Amino acid sequence: MTQSAYYGAITGWGQGVPARILTNHDLEQMVDTSDEWITSRTGIRQRHILSEDESNFDIALAASKKALAQAGLEGKDLDLIIVGTCTPDFLFPSTACLLQEALGAENAGAFDLEAACSGFIYALSVGTQFIKTGAYQRILVLGSETVTRFIDFTDRNTCVLFGDGAGAVVLQSTIEKSGLGAFKLGAYGAGGKLLNIPAGGSRTPPTAKTVQERQHFVKMQGSEVFRLAVRAMVDSCVEVLEREGLTIADVDLLIPHQANIRIIEAVGKRLEIDPSKVWINIHNYGNTSSASIPISINEAIESGRLQRGMKLLVTAFGGGMTWASGLIYW
Repeated sequence: MTQSAYYGAITGWGQGVPARILTNHDLEQMVDTSDEWITSRTGIRQRHILSEDESNFDIALAASKKALAQAGLEGKDLDLIIVGTCTPDFLFPSTACLLQEALGAENAGAFDLEAACSGFIYALSVGTQFIKTGAYQRILVLGSETVTRFIDFTDRNTCVLFGDGAGAVVLQSTIEKSGLGAFKLGAYGAGGKLLNIPAGGSRTPPTAKTVQERQHFVKMQGSEVFRLAVRAMVDSCVEVLEREGLTIADVDLLIPHQANIRIIEAVGKRLEIDPSKVWINIHNYGNTSSASIPISINEAIESGRLQRGMKLLVTAFGGGMTWASGLIYW
């Protein structure tokens, strides 16, 4: 078996979401908004948010345990843990290192990867490359986010959009064509200020002034993000399909990042895919950033919508700006 014969099959999957739910009606009591306004503009009806004693690590651990159990593995069997996140518990240690200890994955390397909402596809592509080279055989890949900890609940333009959640998959080496095939990673650094958290890093450390000015919360220029997101997601999907020698008609299911129903509908329309093939669960979760695609994968499998032998197209766009698309052979 040559190195080029290895594929990274997805053999386990799981999700972890907080039990606490924040509905649109709850938000009506907190900020000048309404259920009708939120639903019509975003497609969101509720979102899961952390309780005071929960963190990114907690939901990531729950998702990881489910994925490992599904794959029939234990932590000690893992070679590597990759967590796509932009909302870790700490600057360091990484969320991946926290998981490594909690899972008993003493044989695994571990690191976080930050590409905002595109983080899971970025992490999946990195993990797949480790398997394709023959370097590793069993890798845990997550998208795990707690964006609501960085949301200004006095800003109605952003506080209605986000939720918390985690999704995990296990990759295992195989010679059968399976897992992530062609993929496209992209970035537009010049657009970074369109969606960002201005303070809290080494350029603008926390001070009483930055806290008072509410600079530690997500800021977004929604119309510009919308325009860039649709174009980048569509173009990268087209490129991925061309690399695989496929057309949109060959795709059994499209799972786009669940950011906004209007973005999802615009992407589907421009790709000219049958609307019945487009996965949507934004109404239950809101925008969970890098977790939205692995959560959707988990739910699509459990509902029977995603089955063995299908071709799954995934695409995302996030802060950075970043975007990513990939074709997964299930």
